[in-house]
Amino acid sequence: MVKMKMMKMAAYACSAAMVLTGCFAPAAFADETESAGDEDHVIKVGAVCAMTGGSAVYGTGAQNAIDMAVDEINNSDSEYKIEIVNGGKVADDAKDAKQAVNAYNLLKSEAPEAVVGSFFSAVTIPMAQLAAKDNMLLLATGATNVAVTQYGPTIFRNCFIDPFQGKMAAQFAQEQGYKTAAVIYAKDDDYSNGLKDAFIDSAADAGIDVVYTGECTTTDTDFTAQATEVVAAEPDFVFYPCFLDTVPLLVQQVRDAGFEGAIMGGDGWDGADTSGLEDYFTNCYFTNHYSSEDTAPAVQDFVKKYTDTYGDDTLNACAALYYDAMYMLVQAAEDGGGSDTASLVKGMTGMHFSGVGGNIYLDENGDAIKPVVVNTYEDGKIKWLETIQPEGGEASTEAE
Repeated sequence: MVKMKMMKMAAYACSAAMVLTGCFAPAAFADETESAGDEDHVIKVGAVCAMTGGSAVYGTGAQNAIDMAVDEINNSDSEYKIEIVNGGKVADDAKDAKQAVNAYNLLKSEAPEAVVGSFFSAVTIPMAQLAAKDNMLLLATGATNVAVTQYGPTIFRNCFIDPFQGKMAAQFAQEQGYKTAAVIYAKDDDYSNGLKDAFIDSAADAGIDVVYTGECTTTDTDFTAQATEVVAAEPDFVFYPCFLDTVPLLVQQVRDAGFEGAIMGGDGWDGADTSGLEDYFTNCYFTNHYSSEDTAPAVQDFVKKYTDTYGDDTLNACAALYYDAMYMLVQAAEDGGGSDTASLVKGMTGMHFSGVGGNIYLDENGDAIKPVVVNTYEDGKIKWLETIQPEGGEASTEAE
């Protein structure tokens, strides 16, 4: 990891020098000789997310949020406007790495100046590799695996990373007084592996004994074997860092096996269907990027506009992250002095941004240092429990 970080820093120094000399521009995406006189103040953006399959609720939220943000920006007095390529539509990665590459290449043919997405680490990593090769700005949304931003200095994200999310889950378990934990993770998913590793490492530091670690896959529907092992191990707490489509199945089967303790996941739980399982989700929790119950004006404005237009079925963290991404690109153009890719990269580097996701700082790796929300459930509905600030900050907790 240290070697990768040093390579990235060296690459950044090289690209920064090219920016200063006016020579940094991806040949496939932008005019190499763009000057101030050629600046059209329009940021051409390609967006990628899962539009089909079991995670399409994320893609629908992303599309709605992008449409809303672009409409706001383009009808404001902002110096810069946004054009979404691909006919204004989010390209479908279908939560599949090969399809993500196809989506990226589809957008590439329209010469965007930035690409936003995706929400999943496993599909974002191959796009990040291509974007780094193309010197394309990629702003990942929801892809929390550490490796995403390690491929080059043009890769950024507006979500927290797995080590922080896993650490906060272990910290939460410690604060709740749990002494033993079981972990069930999807062995075929980068996101799940990253969160699993981070939680186990942090659990050891928090004095929590991991008494069982079980594997599954992203397509499993039968968790009876793992549930049996969990009950036999008698943990206080189960950590299941997988995505929303399997969450109801896992929770139901672990509860039916006799486990009554706490069950927790990561941001991939957002949007899980609790219908008919409301009682099962009592004492369940997940970390997330924002809460719709946050009283901050930016959050409440976003929630009201979104629900007034689209309802609340697809109001999730994915929508909030894509919404913020549009405004981050506008700020990058303002700070970097142009809508071309090189200027956007310059403006994105070291950015301080305040949006629906709170106050965000992009560190030397392009990773977002930002708050993490812990949500719980009441009668099957998501309920904000607390917000934990990065180191040096203070946690805010919902008033009783």
